[in-house]
Amino acid sequence: MIPIKRPDEIQKMREAGAAAAEILGRLAAMVAPGVTTGEIDKAAGELIRAAGCKSAFLGYKKFPGQICIGLNSEVVHGIGGPRRIQYGDIVKMDVGIVRDGWIGDTATTVACGVIDPETERLMVITEDILEKVIPLVTDGRRLGDICAYIEQRAVTAGFSVVREFVGHGVGRKLHEEPQVPNYGQRGTGPRLRAGMTLAIEPMINLGKPGVRVLADKWTVVTADGSPSAHFEHTVLVTKEAPEVLTCPKKTLLK
Repeated sequence: MIPIKRPDEIQKMREAGAAAAEILGRLAAMVAPGVTTGEIDKAAGELIRAAGCKSAFLGYKKFPGQICIGLNSEVVHGIGGPRRIQYGDIVKMDVGIVRDGWIGDTATTVACGVIDPETERLMVITEDILEKVIPLVTDGRRLGDICAYIEQRAVTAGFSVVREFVGHGVGRKLHEEPQVPNYGQRGTGPRLRAGMTLAIEPMINLGKPGVRVLADKWTVVTADGSPSAHFEHTVLVTKEAPEVLTCPKKTLLK
């Protein structure tokens, strides 16, 4: 069953989403040569606490980080540590927080300085795919329409989509029904209904779609070593236009 949120629950999710978005924005501004991924993760913990929230990731199935952070070929679920960001890297950051029992979940990819032109094109198109698919998240539409759009745009651009990891419903739990793959067939899947909240997160590779998990049992990397981009918003289905819940709407942090 796909949870349908009540108006009071949706307001809680707005607040959680705004907090996650503001924290992500602060962390994205930290990306610079020489900064370690561990320093960003530590700052994330401080910002999360300052906002009166807690990490939705820390301790989830024993995940050790405040956020997920990865570089270049690391797709998702990267762990902050001593690695220093280098000029020309791309940095993936995924922030999940719990505020008053509700989840805010959002992610971005940030370039450190000037990057390879094809990697830049990958980033630009992946973010554009997310922006363009959100207006399709409407009451009555089939979920497969959303998934197929992401795949078609990525493949048309010459990229590939990760198949082993997907978007998802989100609310009181980090992962709720339904799964939201970045591939699919139009006209299939459940119909979207007002009150559903979905974490839509294109994970697009410059090379082939295959991935593998590193020895830390968390970090997912492209099998061929090619760069990967990741963007994510939590989106509310309404009777009218969809609402992006992970946009900073008010200042929660000093």
